[in-house]
Amino acid sequence: MGGAQLLMLENVTRSVLLPDDSELHILTGINLTVTEGDHIAIVGRSGTGKSMLLNILGLLDRPTSGTLNWQGKDATRLSARRAAAARGRDLGFVFQQFNLLPGRTAVENVMAPLMYSSGRDFWQRRRLASEALDRVGLGARLDSMPQTLSGGEQQRVAIARALVRRPRVVLADEPTGALDVGTGRAVMELLDAATVESGAALITITHDANVAALARERFRLEGGCLHPLSQEAVR
Repeated sequence: MGGAQLLMLENVTRSVLLPDDSELHILTGINLTVTEGDHIAIVGRSGTGKSMLLNILGLLDRPTSGTLNWQGKDATRLSARRAAAARGRDLGFVFQQFNLLPGRTAVENVMAPLMYSSGRDFWQRRRLASEALDRVGLGARLDSMPQTLSGGEQQRVAIARALVRRPRVVLADEPTGALDVGTGRAVMELLDAATVESGAALITITHDANVAALARERFRLEGGCLHPLSQEAVR
């Protein structure tokens, strides 16, 4: 879409060592470029390495070989501290399980990432969290506890939490897996619109063809590689 390049993976592989000291090759040659404003869906069966790829994209894991470039820098050379700082500052995560803090209101859940901020973001954390919830249609539920919210509302809180620090990239791992089809589609449309508004890139890992069809660029993870998919191929 013509924005700045955020992530670039070139010939990325990831293997794991088995108990018999042999290697299991899971990712065998991932090539992917992510720019501002992209909405990318990656589909694949269980066991194909989707979660492993997400961890690499989210700077939670390192490739066995290949190049992982993050905003023009070699991310494989980032120290654990710098990688954690980049995650906190520039990456937002949305998961299938909402992972909301029990005993905390919606606004307190969204405020949580800002507790580690400094300056304006820290001192204005409640206002920023309230605005984020308002953007996802929950401005009237700021003080609601998670257990009083529907599944779709809880996922909206999770989306607000992921977006409150204005990340450059949002990674969504099966974000509709715990929702019914109608609610899931509404949540994905909201997530897409929210990231478009903020200019962030959205990468969705899913097995759901309906979710993948909402993306503007689609890939199937198979045989350790990404294969481009047409709109028709995911339906």
